[in-house]
Amino acid sequence: GVSLFSDETGALAALVDFHLVTKWKTAGDSLCAALKLARPGSKRILIVGAGTVGHSLRAAYGAGFPDAEFLIWNRTATTAEAFAAKYPNTRAVQDLPSAVAMADIITSATMSTTPVLRGDWFQPGQHIDLIGAYRPDMREVDDQALLQSSVFVDSYATTLDHIGELKIPLADGVITPEHVRADYYQPNDFKRCTDDEITLFKNGGGAHLDLMTADYILQQWKAVQ
Repeated sequence: GVSLFSDETGALAALVDFHLVTKWKTAGDSLCAALKLARPGSKRILIVGAGTVGHSLRAAYGAGFPDAEFLIWNRTATTAEAFAAKYPNTRAVQDLPSAVAMADIITSATMSTTPVLRGDWFQPGQHIDLIGAYRPDMREVDDQALLQSSVFVDSYATTLDHIGELKIPLADGVITPEHVRADYYQPNDFKRCTDDEITLFKNGGGAHLDLMTADYILQQWKAVQ
């Protein structure tokens, strides 16, 4: 779990279930970026990966974009179909390139070590949200996807030198650190500049998000006691 200590006394204030924290910090991190970077009128959202995080993303994006239609793709089609059956305005798709092409927002949460999304599938004006590649050897998109997109991260410190999505193309000289336009600590630059640009956000997570989310959960619990 996540241990929270009082700022005033140093005493243990709460022990918050780690699974609950991870569930909401990851989806919340991505939704925050999408609300800043995706086109406001986005109506179709594709979720790539029907695992636990995929369900959290459906809940978060459903709250942030309540009028959107959702598409779900998974390597195992039956898993995608079972996912879709749990939610309104949600349907499973099997043709990933076609689904990518028709979506306004693509959010990917897979365990893939090789790219599952190709830059030549993307369309002008889309927002791409990448969650799954959290190790140095993992990637969800190819080099072309990065090169043609305006790239953003939640924190430079937790992504550039640690996560394969950026670490590998940086090491290979495909991109430079300057290709990443902004992180959350640069709010004036963390924005979409044109309707046609493709924005790409890498969700790196981090322990600071664990603490923030755990504290929010604690405050919400206190409010209903």
